[in-house]
Amino acid sequence: MRGVRAPAILLGGGAALLLSLLWMPALLPVASRLLLLPRALLSMASGSPPSQPSPASTSGYVPGSVSAAFVTCPNEKVAKEIARAVVEKRLAACVNLIPQITSIYEWKGKIEEDSEVLMMIKTQSSLVPALTDFVRSVHPYEVAEVIALPVEQGNSPYLHWVRQVTESISDSSTVPP
Repeated sequence: MRGVRAPAILLGGGAALLLSLLWMPALLPVASRLLLLPRALLSMASGSPPSQPSPASTSGYVPGSVSAAFVTCPNEKVAKEIARAVVEKRLAACVNLIPQITSIYEWKGKIEEDSEVLMMIKTQSSLVPALTDFVRSVHPYEVAEVIALPVEQGNSPYLHWVRQVTESISDSSTVPP
């Protein structure tokens, strides 16, 4: 019984106030999220997403209209061939090759470890399906990794350049041969 009563005694008087002040910094992130709750609930009720001003929105960039896609390749030769092709076909504005990554994964019931080259591909989000189809058609892997993440913010002139370089292909529904 003493173990149960001891906290009640410690929290009496000024100790409770001291304890609550010590916990305040830990509660600030939670409290700040709670302040956003009414706006989120209001936007859910209206059927529109919450409006949050961002630096990108003032520049005319539409958040999420550009994506960074990631593809792993078995070696630099394959990565360069695919990178050059997607840029030539205007499926991407730019491809960065990141050599010598180590991938550890399960494949057909075994844990595998391989050295690979990671491609970071910048494109319009609307082109990700065409990019994925093209990569799958030329990639040597049985199951090629193609994943894309939307870019919410960034250097506005760069994001506009990505859209400009890939604009001609995004307007048409077919991919050049």
